[in-house]
Amino acid sequence: MANKSAVFITALVTAGIGAAAGLAMFAWPAPAPAMPNVAQDTLCDGSAATPGTKEAPPGMVWIPGGDTRIGSDQHYREEGPVTRVSVDGFWMDRTEVTNAQFRRFVEATGYVTEAERVVDGTGAGARQPSGSVVFVDPTSPAGRSDTWWRLVPEANWRHPEGPGSDIGDRENHPVVHVTYNDAIAYARWLGRELPTEAQWEHAARGGLDGAPYAWGGEFTPQGVAMANTWQGFFPIQNTRGDGYLATAPVGCFTANGYGLRDMIGNVWEWTSDWYQPRHDGLGGVNPTGPRQEDSYDPRQPGVPSRVIKGGSFLCAQNFCQRYRPASRHAQEVGLGASHLGFRTVLAVR
Repeated sequence: MANKSAVFITALVTAGIGAAAGLAMFAWPAPAPAMPNVAQDTLCDGSAATPGTKEAPPGMVWIPGGDTRIGSDQHYREEGPVTRVSVDGFWMDRTEVTNAQFRRFVEATGYVTEAERVVDGTGAGARQPSGSVVFVDPTSPAGRSDTWWRLVPEANWRHPEGPGSDIGDRENHPVVHVTYNDAIAYARWLGRELPTEAQWEHAARGGLDGAPYAWGGEFTPQGVAMANTWQGFFPIQNTRGDGYLATAPVGCFTANGYGLRDMIGNVWEWTSDWYQPRHDGLGGVNPTGPRQEDSYDPRQPGVPSRVIKGGSFLCAQNFCQRYRPASRHAQEVGLGASHLGFRTVLAVR
């Protein structure tokens, strides 16, 4: 378990610091403070329960099919090359899956997430939950200057920060600490799937083919925050310019051109694609990514990894500029995190 934690944490840190040539972590110009997004609706309520349904497509929006360019040649190397793909139309969850929705699944099926499952260890009290990775503020009493990630055995979707935390006032926040297997179990309970990377990026662009952001060409148009990201100097200062320190309730930011909320920021989202560090050979109609045996993450050699998309509340201008549709990252399939969730899709047959 310790080795798995170390590999994953190393991957997170190197991804943020050294993944793009020309992005200087300590020399990025200070942006103007972002203002909270005022285009909120009734979705944006932390305690509101939004129960799921097995009757699709309530809670979903139609994503028209078509050709789109995915990837970027202007940012991180793993986002290239820009590739033209074609996808058929599909239904997609308007928001990330919430704690309330995931709770309904658990209560109906008795499902136990991978973070909650007890595993064997060594020494006294060796049997303990697998746990999940939690962001720990390095300026807090529990923080450390050399790493801000910690594998916490008691951290799971019910206890996002570990012991003593709960989701009592976060029913309408995105569920976190879900592994790929947890996410696919929920999706298939509803008769759905996780999106492919091509589906996800096509949907996130909202019809703005080639735009750097899901809403256009500026990160904060007219100073307004368009997604839940980190404002200030990561990881030591968060001004909460967008109104949130960590996860936000779903639906607090303006929808994209297809009516989707929070495709960017808030939490990373699982896709079904196995990870490769480039888009080489991905093109075509309804691409599903590489085969598992061809998957490879140079930051975690030998670790099975899928593609996650969209960035999170921890992405900042001085550190991890992955709050864009083209952004992508590898994620170990059996490990969740406090900034990782998902949404589902439904194909038309």
